[in-house]
Amino acid sequence: MEQKNSGINLFQRYLTVWVALCMAAGVLIGRFLPALTGFLGRFEYAGISIPMAILIWLMIYPMMMKVDFQSVRNIGKNPKGVFVTWVVNWLIKPFSMYAVASLFFMVIFKSFITPGLATEYLAGAVLLGAAPCTAMVFVWSTLTKGNPAYTVVQVATNDLIILVAFVPIVKLLLGVSNVQVPMTTLFLSVVLFVVIPLALGIITRLAVTRSKGADYFENTFIHKFDGITTIGLLLTLILIFSFQGKVILENPLHILLIAVPLILQTVIIFAIAYTACKLLKLPHDIAAPAGMIGASNFFELAVAVAVALFGTSSPAALATTVGVLTEVPVMLLLCSFANKTKKYFKK
Repeated sequence: MEQKNSGINLFQRYLTVWVALCMAAGVLIGRFLPALTGFLGRFEYAGISIPMAILIWLMIYPMMMKVDFQSVRNIGKNPKGVFVTWVVNWLIKPFSMYAVASLFFMVIFKSFITPGLATEYLAGAVLLGAAPCTAMVFVWSTLTKGNPAYTVVQVATNDLIILVAFVPIVKLLLGVSNVQVPMTTLFLSVVLFVVIPLALGIITRLAVTRSKGADYFENTFIHKFDGITTIGLLLTLILIFSFQGKVILENPLHILLIAVPLILQTVIIFAIAYTACKLLKLPHDIAAPAGMIGASNFFELAVAVAVALFGTSSPAALATTVGVLTEVPVMLLLCSFANKTKKYFKK
């Protein structure tokens, strides 16, 4: 067991390297094996890739098994972390994204980007900013040893707010009166990336606990899945970047220009949420996921809406894809930062 755990720790220690390799592998697959990506692209419904959904289940299913609903009932005693999530994600993040992206695309990078491209890049950035993370946040929560029950509540309430706030915010910030958001994609994403894995996790926990006891579940069974979340993340990256490989290779300079404001926005939002939790004297296992939810994006929804509104090869769709490109490495760095600053939070 000790040798196995050391292998997992070594693997996670160099996770950034593995992430970079998987992103590169995905791009190369998309460039040199287009038939494979074309075949996988056939398996989708309402703009959602079924293979990607399966891999996301692989990522978050182990996390969902850790959810103890006895703990969920106690969240009402300490709702501050949920309030931080709501305020940062819906009253700050979309508008700060618009401000930061406008500054760079319309002013700082004005000599490099035409007005038409700047407008569409801004649209893609706004779509990312209006869609806080759902599925991937469970990965970040796991890497920072977040409270699984609290993370589920933070994400679940976020998903409910998305249903009513996403369209008005996008319309307001883009000034588009007839934005058509594919509601089927929105509802299906919530079901696929939250409801189904959560249900499977609950069923597994109850079945194993009743069969062999809580001690066996906590100390033996759950550890059989160590490393599965990381493997799911890496395979997901290969799949995403295989779909977007050609677009990425054809726009190297613009990818860099788009990445700058997106990275800055990610760091700003994390800092706001994380600091707010610190000031409110919340424990680290609530503060870290709260920062991660705001900093990362619901890229499945953002990409799907960008494609529906502007087309597969549009600059807006490219901007949302760059959001994926920048998010994973930056979020891994923020996870590392959160782990190193854990000592500054109350026990």
